Amino acid sequence: MKIPLLLLITCFTMISKAQNLTAVLHEVKGRIADSASRKPLDYITVGLKTDKNLPVKSALTSADGSFVFNNLKPSKYILTIVFVEYQTRTITVDLIDSTKKLKDLGPIYINTKNNNLKEVVVIADKPLIKQEVDRISYDLQADPESKSNNVLEMMRKVPLLSVDGDDNILLKGNTGYKIFINGKPSSMMERNAKDILKSMPASSIQTIEVITNPPSKYDAEGLAGIINIVTNKKVDNGYNGSVNINERFPVGGPGTGGNFTFKQGKVGISAFGGASFSSTPMTENFSNRISTGTNATTLAQVGNRESENQNGYLGTELSYEIDSLNLISAQFNVNGSRSEGANHQSSVLNGQSGILQTYNLTNMNEGTGNGLDAAFNYQLGFKKSKARLLTFSYRYFTFGNEQHTNLAITNHMNYPIPDYRQVNDGGSSERTFQFDYVHPVKKLSIETGIKAILRNNESDFQYQAFNSVTNQFESDPARTNIFDNNQSVFGAYNTYQYNLKNWGFKAGARIEKTIIDADFITTSSQVRQEYLNVIPSVSINRKFKDMSSLNFGFTQRINRPGIYQLNPFVDRSNPNFESTGNPNLHPTLNNSLQLGYSKSKKGSMNIILSYTFFNDLIMPVFVFDPVTNITRNSYDNTGRARLVTVNFNLNYPFTKTWNFSFNGRISHGRVQGLINDILVKNEGVMYGFTSSSGYRFEKGWRVNANLNVNGPNLSIQGTSNSFIFSTFSVNKDIVKDKLSFSASANNPFSKYRIKRTETFGPNFTQTDNNQSFYRSFNTSLNYSFGKLKGTIKKNKRGISNDDISNNSAQ
Repeated sequence: MKIPLLLLITCFTMISKAQNLTAVLHEVKGRIADSASRKPLDYITVGLKTDKNLPVKSALTSADGSFVFNNLKPSKYILTIVFVEYQTRTITVDLIDSTKKLKDLGPIYINTKNNNLKEVVVIADKPLIKQEVDRISYDLQADPESKSNNVLEMMRKVPLLSVDGDDNILLKGNTGYKIFINGKPSSMMERNAKDILKSMPASSIQTIEVITNPPSKYDAEGLAGIINIVTNKKVDNGYNGSVNINERFPVGGPGTGGNFTFKQGKVGISAFGGASFSSTPMTENFSNRISTGTNATTLAQVGNRESENQNGYLGTELSYEIDSLNLISAQFNVNGSRSEGANHQSSVLNGQSGILQTYNLTNMNEGTGNGLDAAFNYQLGFKKSKARLLTFSYRYFTFGNEQHTNLAITNHMNYPIPDYRQVNDGGSSERTFQFDYVHPVKKLSIETGIKAILRNNESDFQYQAFNSVTNQFESDPARTNIFDNNQSVFGAYNTYQYNLKNWGFKAGARIEKTIIDADFITTSSQVRQEYLNVIPSVSINRKFKDMSSLNFGFTQRINRPGIYQLNPFVDRSNPNFESTGNPNLHPTLNNSLQLGYSKSKKGSMNIILSYTFFNDLIMPVFVFDPVTNITRNSYDNTGRARLVTVNFNLNYPFTKTWNFSFNGRISHGRVQGLINDILVKNEGVMYGFTSSSGYRFEKGWRVNANLNVNGPNLSIQGTSNSFIFSTFSVNKDIVKDKLSFSASANNPFSKYRIKRTETFGPNFTQTDNNQSFYRSFNTSLNYSFGKLKGTIKKNKRGISNDDISNNSAQ
């Protein structure tokens, strides 16, 4: 706690020094009022900047609409008036004449906006957070820490999101969600979202949107909602972009990323990309399993591991405006990765009579992955109403992962299995066709559409044992198979949105028909499933005069199993623990109620209460076999669960140079299910909190301190320990709005973290301790460039396949 106290003392010292400066001579005041009613407006944001657009002061108007800025140096200033329901107004203020100490601007009238935008801006001038009827967005460009952090680290500060000790992203404490790039699914997020987000500089991202109550136009998949990462921004004719280079150590390595946008006349192009090289030095792990029953045993395993990873990604969007009514656009994204690792392990199995088995295992593994998706959109407008839109979209998507594992066994006793190899070549591909139509009728907007997704999941897995006679590795037919899974999803939706002055309504329904055919080609066996779902969705927003709003939402969601949960490949890289998928899984349906309250004055506050209950929940299942002394991990539709969650977010500027934010979640979960035909129950409290404070000095310097507290994660058969995560960073603008330098230290007081996971079953308990590097340092250089003049026009509708949740790729 010494460092946060030091930061606090520094902040107050800087404030005191600023207050002791010699007072200047000028003062500016005025009154803000509505141009139609002439009534004064309170809590209107008024900002004062230099003529070079550098912030000087900001204030909120009082109850009579008045504001005042004093102690101003003689100069020219720009006064900006910002409020969500009114048009922004800018006034030039000349204070060069030293004989006139007071500049009274008198009444300043502002006009209401002539549109139906229904969103609450919760931090003024350049808000961090926006609350809309069905989503919350976080502006990374308004957060100085985005210049030194990657996207995964910034997600800790986004309302409703948290990151656990294994870098898994949680949305309202849930891993069932979808991640989009610019409103569309991407192969990079389907294949290895965590690694890509770690390699993606946050400075290349505009905003992160959390769609908490997805409307019916979105596919019904994603138990918790949708995370949308926006990389590009609207620009005028011209170009702009940014480039970031960074280095992280001792865990990590060099990385780079950036974005570029160009528009000239009717043509627009945007692109983003990046690459990273990462290494993890050797860490240790320990596992202890105790079984009960007639032949009770104790298994102890001690090992170490190290790894290296490389990731790269590139995405582009192209747009061509044929005329005012016809627009075509296209997207193309590619990504790839490569990994290498080495694990060493010693294993001892003890029984009641002494040592039953021992062996040493060396595991050399490598993997490659690649993904590609491409889409084409055609949008047709109508002369009578440009808000009427008809859109046709087509998308092709594919990704694959190939894993090779070589395992050598030495110093073994009562363990006759020879050296062996595992190969798993798996992937997924899909084609999507979609039609969307939008028809506004005064304040009512009607959307309807149809969609077809044709998806194929496949896996070719082999187990090769060493034959000492032939001195070669030979395939074991009993442990080798080719798996093919075809999913066809046909959907149709209808959504209605109606906006009044203080009310916003959005409701609709979606119907989906799913057909699944699975083939085990080697064993000539099949699995077929068909199911029909009707999914309702309702969102209501009520705005109040005190700059607060109330949101209510109800929806049903589907969780369809993905290739990682379906794949019957058996991973035997640890001989005493086997893991596999389950091709017989069927979807999970959940119901979710949500009530949210937002308020903004000087600062902002968001509180969201949600209640979710599940039936036939897909959950990992651990079963211990006392005959073979193997614990097998798979998936099953065994769970019934309910989750009550409160999410809280606060942003407050103590002064114009010192701000504070807090993002928290607390949940109570209860889950039960059959494990080996025995009813197992578990319940408990889960929580996570992130607090951040930053201070801006003169000459472009800024310091930040973050503290993260993550509580235990709960599952049907276990829990994990809590941990505390801290970050301290400094940023410096070398060239204003062009070149900046950042550096950060993560967990400087602790070199390692031990993740402790406890798992239990009807006849065993197990404890796993995994060591990971905790202390790390990061440096980053960010350069922005460009010159703009008009706005890229984009299709307002397009394919967004959110019918398979992200938990399959965790």
